[in-house]
Amino acid sequence: MASPSFKIISECFIKPKFISEEAKKPTYFSPWDLAMISVNYIQKGLLFRWPENQDFSITTFLDDLKDSMAATLTHFHPLAARLATVKQSNPPSILVFINPENSPGARFIHSTVNFTVDDILTPIDVPEIVHSFFDHHKAIDHDGHEQSLLSIQVTELVDGIFIGCSINHMVVDGSSFWHFFNSLSEVFQSKQKTDLLAPISRPPVLKRWVPAGSGPILTLPFTHDDEYIDRPNRPLLRERIFRFSSDSLAKLKAKVNSECNTTKISTLQSLSAVVWRSVTRARRFPADKETGCRLAVNNRSRLSPPLPENYFGNSIQTVRVTTTAGELLEHGVGWTARRLHEAVVNHGDKEVREYMDSWVKKPFVYKMGVFFDGNSIQMGSSPRFDMYGNEFGLGKGLAVLSGYANKFDGKVTLYAGRDGGGSMDLEVCLLPENMAVFECDQEFMSVVNGEEGS
Repeated sequence: MASPSFKIISECFIKPKFISEEAKKPTYFSPWDLAMISVNYIQKGLLFRWPENQDFSITTFLDDLKDSMAATLTHFHPLAARLATVKQSNPPSILVFINPENSPGARFIHSTVNFTVDDILTPIDVPEIVHSFFDHHKAIDHDGHEQSLLSIQVTELVDGIFIGCSINHMVVDGSSFWHFFNSLSEVFQSKQKTDLLAPISRPPVLKRWVPAGSGPILTLPFTHDDEYIDRPNRPLLRERIFRFSSDSLAKLKAKVNSECNTTKISTLQSLSAVVWRSVTRARRFPADKETGCRLAVNNRSRLSPPLPENYFGNSIQTVRVTTTAGELLEHGVGWTARRLHEAVVNHGDKEVREYMDSWVKKPFVYKMGVFFDGNSIQMGSSPRFDMYGNEFGLGKGLAVLSGYANKFDGKVTLYAGRDGGGSMDLEVCLLPENMAVFECDQEFMSVVNGEEGS
């Protein structure tokens, strides 16, 4: 493998093709959004092989993508803006909002690297050079005051193309991130190169949801930056992607449900149970050590009445199950999966509103160094997101990859499998000494290898 030589060729800013009167107004955040002010941007992207079409021109491709980005931003205009903060004195607080004024737009970057597709996909661990394929490296959402809220970076490989997308996590959650990315690909594929605005199949609902009785504009009760800005130095991690066939996951789900004499436990809950148990074994905790598993939950359909599926913003929480390492490993995987299942099922309208009401009474922000403890795991993203439907005229992507952002010991990211049909990929981040044990764990690897229940 060649030593990486990464270079930025060009960069520019893209504004919406058309700016409506609505797009000139500020956007005020919901509690879910404001809590994210010290979290990293979301960074996800797709790796493609260089098109076999001899007529393919990278210059034309980049021009078309910029044009599609301008059209898509017309629908998703907050992404072309910047953050702004107004400090208030009575009571002492800060008002953070999306300000469309004086923003140069979203960022677009063209870069190159002397790596091949196989240099990226063949190693056991994800190569660190992949972090360079995304803008906003190590940025936190608060940096959106000076940096773009959205950045698209196209990196040319020797025989491939990587399209990386980085979006401020105060502005989007995973559902909204992929909603924008899907829309960008849809506009690009439509090839409607006219002065008219290309329609999209899923227009975003941009009005932010706030709890009843809280008032439309929420503030944070801080006066100094160090009260809410957190930039932890994370330790060195190994990042590895494990692939699961639909058959293997179906066997695991059947085994778990059989153990619990039910049919209601999902594939995701079953797999999360295996990962939690296996990571706990790899960490070699004493039996009385408390350990937890957090699952990211989409609140849109859990509210009553529900939020629209196309609600654009954050509408996520985590549900957490805790136990001791001893109890976790003494019971079977079915016991663990049932606990996770019950936590998800019991997270409904009442729980969401109670959480929101408590936040309004005493606002807080997530601090990575505090929120993500080293005794637990967190399952993030979702295999339900349409990742491989984004082809940009390049054919089906080879892999979904992510940047440096929001990774810590015990972070597990769920991706749709390239083969579809219920297959999944897991990106696991662990300390090197724990990964060495985890990747040999018999229970986990039997699911990876399709041996579970056979």
